[in-house]
Amino acid sequence: MRKSHIALASAGLVAVATPALAADLTVSVTVPRLNTASYHRPYVAVWIERPDNVAVRTLAVWYQQTANNEGDGKDWLKDMRTWWRRGGRGMTLPADGVSSATKAPGAHQVRVSGARLSGLAAGDYVMVVEAARELGGREVVRVPFRWGAPNTARATGSTELGAVSVAVTR
Repeated sequence: MRKSHIALASAGLVAVATPALAADLTVSVTVPRLNTASYHRPYVAVWIERPDNVAVRTLAVWYQQTANNEGDGKDWLKDMRTWWRRGGRGMTLPADGVSSATKAPGAHQVRVSGARLSGLAAGDYVMVVEAARELGGREVVRVPFRWGAPNTARATGSTELGAVSVAVTR
């Protein structure tokens, strides 16, 4: 009798662990169109944190990737202060699959396969999106979500970011 309980417990552990490994993640970020005389596209960082504000993984960093007469775009990444302090300064950029150019106003998506997040344990997390714009403002939007089971969560920024949504799918 005892052996069958161990076998069932083992089967149960596999069933619990499988959804987190099989899940995919999509983050939708809206960059609003601002009516301003001097508009610059925002730098944006998208990352996952635990509920205790410890950064787990950076998913995307949108910034100017080529130097111009104003300098190297990496020089201004520290303007995204929250991301910079929680892990950005330790990253080597450009990072394959993470870095890309700044985005124009509109809706944009960051899709992450479950394979890329395979080390992420099932549980509660916060998706954090931070935007900073030259001659503009800075804004952080936090979206709590659950990793490991299909769900959707949303939040909305008020200035530099619009709607932000997180969808976990199988």
